[in-house]
Amino acid sequence: MLTTNTSCNVASLNIYSPTNSNPWNRQKVNHLYRRLGFGATPEMVNNALNQNPSDHIDSLIDEALNLNPTPAPAWGYWIKDDFDARPENPFEYRRDWKNQMVADMFQNNLRDRLTLFWSNHFVTEDNTYQSPAYMFQYYNLLQLHSLGNFKDFASDMGLSSAMLIYLNGYENTKNRPNENYGRELYELFALGVDNGYTQNDIVETARALTGWNEREERWGPITFDANKFDSDDKTIFGQTGNWDYYDVIRILFEQRPQQIAAFICGKLYRYFISPATNETIVNQLAQTFLDNNFEIAPVLRQLFKSEHFFDQKSLGVHIKSPVDVQINFFKDLGFELPADFEFNNKIRGGCQELGQELLKPVDVAGWQGDKDWIDSSTITTRWDRIGWYLWRAWRHNEEQFRVIGKAVSDENSNDVELVSRQIMDNFLSKELISATEYSQGLEIFKDQVPENYFEDGTWNLDWETAPKQVYSLLQFLITIPEFQLK
Repeated sequence: MLTTNTSCNVASLNIYSPTNSNPWNRQKVNHLYRRLGFGATPEMVNNALNQNPSDHIDSLIDEALNLNPTPAPAWGYWIKDDFDARPENPFEYRRDWKNQMVADMFQNNLRDRLTLFWSNHFVTEDNTYQSPAYMFQYYNLLQLHSLGNFKDFASDMGLSSAMLIYLNGYENTKNRPNENYGRELYELFALGVDNGYTQNDIVETARALTGWNEREERWGPITFDANKFDSDDKTIFGQTGNWDYYDVIRILFEQRPQQIAAFICGKLYRYFISPATNETIVNQLAQTFLDNNFEIAPVLRQLFKSEHFFDQKSLGVHIKSPVDVQINFFKDLGFELPADFEFNNKIRGGCQELGQELLKPVDVAGWQGDKDWIDSSTITTRWDRIGWYLWRAWRHNEEQFRVIGKAVSDENSNDVELVSRQIMDNFLSKELISATEYSQGLEIFKDQVPENYFEDGTWNLDWETAPKQVYSLLQFLITIPEFQLK
């Protein structure tokens, strides 16, 4: 039965510095890329090993900060009439943009890891607002703010058309106030459930958020209508005045900074480190968040460069999401697939089948992840999908299996047990506890090569049989429980 490890990581936030007993090695680099990004090719791993870990992490964060958002599609700001004039169903545009999201995640590292993370924080569901243009504009905000200022992020997100439709801000008027967004702003987006706000704060906040109801054309921009704004005084967190949307954001961050910092840093910790929270570490990260005026990047630098992040107890404590189990593996492999395979579309469809439809979490609280990702049905579907992807890669180019085998092992070794274990370890978060699965993997890796060729040291990865041996080992590897962990 698959279980996650309970985190008992007590390492500090001091910067990790490699030692002989705690080296900067392939395992740590893979850990870094599987958490900060979506895996790493052998070439990326080797490049990282040639750098100081702290400098390398700075370069990854700087890269994410400087990365331009994905360019707008031609339809990125169309209204409903523009879509109606085309033969395609709007659903097709939304599907294609989800495929673009897969491409972004596969191509990029931290920026699009965070784009996925924030899409599960500032949740919307694309089938609610339906407009492909609203989807693109929402996605663009996620990318723009992914490592930026959280206060600005929260402010801009609440006025996005996707969010105004999804949480009923568009329906919130002075004569018919709607509490939906005010409640979720506090409960899910900024403070946490029952953490520093009252029902009266929600009621008064809803009044302050009125007026964002003007839309000249269907699926066009939503703007402010002063005639639908409640201009009477409201009292929010003890502050009284004729508050509007921007005042709500200002008052929230002025009056509840500690709660915001602890809530957001706790969520980042559980996503990037462990489902089991270390409150001491979270409190230190929260202080960094406050000291930097709610800038996200300094918190990530402190966390990712730390001994805590690289501690052995941080490895193998997350169950891979459907995105991770598909994209990470193929990024790690660096494989080429046939052009007609439509990789982005296949991965998107796989995510949907496995319970993680992109830009459409299960509800406003988002995917809860970890053990929710796997049951008796989805585990076999994972095996089937990944196995099929491997088979397509095999049919396309058998030789690439030899290439990856050499890249992640001692390519000149004729020790079949060593090579088998090195290949397995490269695609696992850490070494297996039991020797049984290593032994099973070894027997599968030997394939039909006569034993005497292993015993006399004749065999190596240059043999004609090697690609099939690596293929068979990888097909076995994806079925062991530990493969589902990162």
